[in-house]
Amino acid sequence: MAVAHGQRVLQAGDPLAAARAAMILLHGRGATAEDIMTIASEVQQPGWAYLAPQAAGNAWYPNPFTAPLESNEPYLSAALEMVSKLVERVESTVPVHRILLLGFSQGACLALEWSARNARRYGAVVGLSGGLIGPEGTPRDYEGGFDQTPVFLGCSDVDPYIPVQSVVETGHVLKRMGADVAVRFYPGMGHMVGVEELTTIKDLMASI
Repeated sequence: MAVAHGQRVLQAGDPLAAARAAMILLHGRGATAEDIMTIASEVQQPGWAYLAPQAAGNAWYPNPFTAPLESNEPYLSAALEMVSKLVERVESTVPVHRILLLGFSQGACLALEWSARNARRYGAVVGLSGGLIGPEGTPRDYEGGFDQTPVFLGCSDVDPYIPVQSVVETGHVLKRMGADVAVRFYPGMGHMVGVEELTTIKDLMASI
């Protein structure tokens, strides 16, 4: 386990120095790095390093992702900066096109927002039950492009925390930025990660 910029980072799989590819996993509100690491254990492949940072107080920011951006400051900026530093650290040994950024719920929102603000060709970006941060009508004039980065957005069609429209809009924005976007809604699924989503993650890993 390592500590990066005051964040505890849980590590699994191959050591970063020896890994051919890396997955960064961002947990949801009220959850832990250990919780999100269960996804890594479900999709584990040789040659991969898995890193899951722990949010202070188990939340990356205090209010819903659809709240006005300023209501989640300074926590949101600190969380985005933490992801930047962690990606930088991973990139010192693993090329960016072999890094998969994944988040669930609040972590998905953080992963998607960070990748939109730092668009490049990543291995893949996976947002499970999440969308870009900010209320409807937030200007989405991000700079940069994804250069065909595969992006997978999976969510229940009745998720109590994530409006369907937010996921759809996120898909449109990232597609406009040059990502290869797949959006899937799972009828009646709870606020959780489903088996089909795990299969999709494995497929993305295989393509990396």
